[in-house]
Amino acid sequence: MLGHVDHGKTSITQCLTGKWTDTHSEEIKRGISIRIGYADVVLKKCPKCLEPGCYTREEKCPKCGSKAEPLRTISILDAPGHETLMTTAIAASSIMDGALLVIAANEECPQPQTLEHLTVLEVLGVKNIVVVQNKVDLVPREKALENYNQIKKFLKGSVAENAPIIPFVANKCANVDALMEAIHKHMPTPQRKLDASPKMYVARSFDINKPGTEISKLSGGVIGGSLIEGVLKIGDEVELRPGIMVGEKGKEEKARPLKVIVERLFAGNEKLTEAHPGGLIAVGTSLDPSITKSDRIVGNLLGKPGDMPPVSNELNLEFHFLKRVDLENAALKPKEPLVLSIGTATAIGFVEGMKKNVVRLMLKRPICVMIGSKLAVSRRINSRWRLSGYGTVK
Repeated sequence: MLGHVDHGKTSITQCLTGKWTDTHSEEIKRGISIRIGYADVVLKKCPKCLEPGCYTREEKCPKCGSKAEPLRTISILDAPGHETLMTTAIAASSIMDGALLVIAANEECPQPQTLEHLTVLEVLGVKNIVVVQNKVDLVPREKALENYNQIKKFLKGSVAENAPIIPFVANKCANVDALMEAIHKHMPTPQRKLDASPKMYVARSFDINKPGTEISKLSGGVIGGSLIEGVLKIGDEVELRPGIMVGEKGKEEKARPLKVIVERLFAGNEKLTEAHPGGLIAVGTSLDPSITKSDRIVGNLLGKPGDMPPVSNELNLEFHFLKRVDLENAALKPKEPLVLSIGTATAIGFVEGMKKNVVRLMLKRPICVMIGSKLAVSRRINSRWRLSGYGTVK
């Protein structure tokens, strides 16, 4: 769920899933998404209503009252729209199979984050896109049509040029059945590598224990994310890389990978014995919960010991500048700091050398990244970090 700040992403997520994903105290106070929110929903369709039919998440069809039949389960990531939180949105993009791009009808199109989020989708190769034209109730019909034409012009020549555009009213969940239909028809479930060794980006991590819980009753730390490939089972021994940083404060710290046992698996509130790629899962581990509290190990890669990429302090990156009308990209400078968004990790790298379009970067902290991974690059321009380029890890 991508789009400019305050265009209604969290409200639309609630219409689709019934869950309000802004739960952090600072999110509630400021009225914006800061961390990645997520929610699951089972898309259902009435077997009796004629085509296009009635799509719903309820047990019974809202039109005729017949029992609705389940089609598929989807997980929705609600990414922050504010420009200062773009790296969180980019992290969400790395585990997406499709995207809902939200554009408000009562503002000019494109807004800054609308442009940047579409750029992220193109960089990361996300092609299954549905555009949601929200807040059509706030403007006259003529203004809504004018905004629709602005959206079509904005999308022309992009990866979303032929994406369906669904008018929507998030406050009333009006047209939610049409949106569900568009998701089902335009976002097919991709083929997964089930026979590969499991790999999972860690997008969230938690301590689920309530204050005052007795030591004997403490549950291990929980990590959340999405399997890229393979199957994860209860009892599996897995490794988190780069793990945690150890060493004396003020001196060079080193990464220490963590080996843990998978003790519990959940998809939403449903307990699992094994987890497959696609959708979001929560993994209960044997980790001390103090390690996983407050998203402390977000950005780690989970996999089987002995079958993980190395932890590295440097990267060779095949780099490309983004062509942006609102940004003039100068050549990279030696020692220039760059913010790298890789999988669900955010890292700071310094330019050490450049040969043709391959850049060598020294990282402030080590990361674990797979060869061939795509990443987004932000530069500091006029005292702000701006999305400026993308690259492939060589």
